[in-house]
Amino acid sequence: MTIDSVRTMTVFVSDQDKARDFYVDVLGFEVKADRAFGDNRWLEVGPAGGTSLVLHRPFPGTSAGAAQGTVLASSDVEADVARLRGAGVAVEGPTDMPWGRQATFADPDGNGYVLNG
Repeated sequence: MTIDSVRTMTVFVSDQDKARDFYVDVLGFEVKADRAFGDNRWLEVGPAGGTSLVLHRPFPGTSAGAAQGTVLASSDVEADVARLRGAGVAVEGPTDMPWGRQATFADPDGNGYVLNG
């Protein structure tokens, strides 16, 4: 098999502009692509050099806030937790786990993330 990385993951959001603001302004991601095609919009954000998230309106039969458990790597969990809380994000943790220190939070649609360091 020649699969060697994950290029993008789709996160369903109710409002692409509001989601872009959260991921860019609060999490510090960059906009990697923002293109309209027909009635759709490809809005891709992510950390520089990392896997991107495609912030997309839900497809029929899905709903915003459906993603849970995506792990984001952090070199300083405490600093990132403080920054998230300072931006008004509810964060649980950080706590020590057998695999490292982690905290959890959600985006405005309820998509859940694990911050791991």
